[in-house]
Amino acid sequence: MGDIDKTSVERAYARWAPVYDLVFGAVFDAGRRASIAAAEQACGPEGGRILEVGVGTGISLPDYASADRLVGIDLSEPMLRKAQARVIEHKLSNVEALAVMDASRLALPDAAFDVVVAQYVITAVPDPEKTLDEFARVTRPGGEIVLVNHIGAESGPRRLFEQGFAPVARRLGWRVEFPFQRLTDWAARNGTVRLIERKPMPPMGHFALIRFERLP
Repeated sequence: MGDIDKTSVERAYARWAPVYDLVFGAVFDAGRRASIAAAEQACGPEGGRILEVGVGTGISLPDYASADRLVGIDLSEPMLRKAQARVIEHKLSNVEALAVMDASRLALPDAAFDVVVAQYVITAVPDPEKTLDEFARVTRPGGEIVLVNHIGAESGPRRLFEQGFAPVARRLGWRVEFPFQRLTDWAARNGTVRLIERKPMPPMGHFALIRFERLP
């Protein structure tokens, strides 16, 4: 299986930054809102500290409750500039920090967050398992990792399409043939998390909301 690398991802999302919200805003909206709802349910009514990995242009930041304390990271500086402008525009005083950071090497302390949210990220990082290990590390025991992601088809016409489209997708900055088993295999190997939900998301179930609990 061919793969993607950090430089190609940075270049791809620098190109996407000016038009990302216009192109992907509506398509990804249901998954974004579902992941925010899941994060806020995990935090409870008093809010919690949430790390959003791959925060991009910050399109989801205004939708979190004001009680939540937010940290956003992204590999793309052009994307983060748009996120910072959004924070200023919406006066989001609950955003503690936005930082350029590699998701597979988080410069953050252990167990620092109640929830880690990653929307459409895991298929766009060079080393998904190492990245997920970092998510688990920075999540407190009893907290959650909330993913929304494209999950590759296991068979049928969609699988054939994904296999054919894969080289183009990699140039755009993501994988399309990512199997769900890769996540369950990671959880079993990591040993500090358990899968608590997998729910199909629009459009047409091509995406899924996936939640892991960080074990005590």
